[in-house]
Amino acid sequence: MTRNSQLAARSYHEPVMLQACMEGLQINPEGVYVDITFGGGGHSLAILEKLKGGKLIAFDQDEDARKEAEKIHHRSFTFCQANFRYMNQFLKLHGVTKVNGILADLGISSHQIDSAERGFSTRFEGPLDMRMDQRAKNTAAKILNEYSEEELHRIFGMYGELKNAKTAAKKVVEQRKKSPLQTTLDLKAVLQSIAPRGRENKYFAQVFQALRIEVNEEMQALEDFLHQCGDAMEKSGRLVVMSYHSLEDRLVKNYINTGKMFGEVEKDFFGNKIRPFDAITRKPVEASAKEIEENRRARSAKLRIAERS
Repeated sequence: MTRNSQLAARSYHEPVMLQACMEGLQINPEGVYVDITFGGGGHSLAILEKLKGGKLIAFDQDEDARKEAEKIHHRSFTFCQANFRYMNQFLKLHGVTKVNGILADLGISSHQIDSAERGFSTRFEGPLDMRMDQRAKNTAAKILNEYSEEELHRIFGMYGELKNAKTAAKKVVEQRKKSPLQTTLDLKAVLQSIAPRGRENKYFAQVFQALRIEVNEEMQALEDFLHQCGDAMEKSGRLVVMSYHSLEDRLVKNYINTGKMFGEVEKDFFGNKIRPFDAITRKPVEASAKEIEENRRARSAKLRIAERS
């Protein structure tokens, strides 16, 4: 990989905890690896540097990510423009039955946040879109203007963890009776009066997070993906997952510890735990103070590593 391609990837999206991710994967130069969230390609480029005959399959549903992937000319690299919830389906299409490592950098890329027209950022005025796959039909505007008050209450409470989720839902419904919500500033204006004083930025970030998760079915996609990891992974293969909010991290932690999203781990007749992975990191790895200073997105990142048992 050239230095120019690395710099281009970092201008698109600065990869978080890059070194820790590479160490966690324990890359075999002849192995097969999956990067389920290609983004700007920072993690993928680092994996490709270590391959000598191995293979990397990268996933991303975003059209901008596909354009970045086209810049990589490497015989070991394959890109799939698809949601990672369909990982095993696409691996089979490419003749892959088992892999040696899977990397997931969940959440949203810096490029997506900084593109005002995507509607992800609380800082810019833009349309209430928030689709990671711009071919999808559901948008934040559709949710805000068409979902029932009860459904909005559920989304704000469950995915945004808003303490005043019911009030927020009511405010949205009252406003849309007068005129539909069309921009990010429309939404912020509606909720401004109920945002906690001095913590408005965090509050709006939680609201946007809730809508983004619903638009992209992120929690369902994560569950679908995790359920496939055990079948796809070779023995001693590594699963490396980086999450950015407690909802994601809780699912990942539960899956690694129990083999399920919810409930206790099951045991066989002899008392052995029945689960596909063993945790390598008992507690999530967090970014150093230096990295957080250089890349603010790293401040909420939690990295968990597990090995196929």
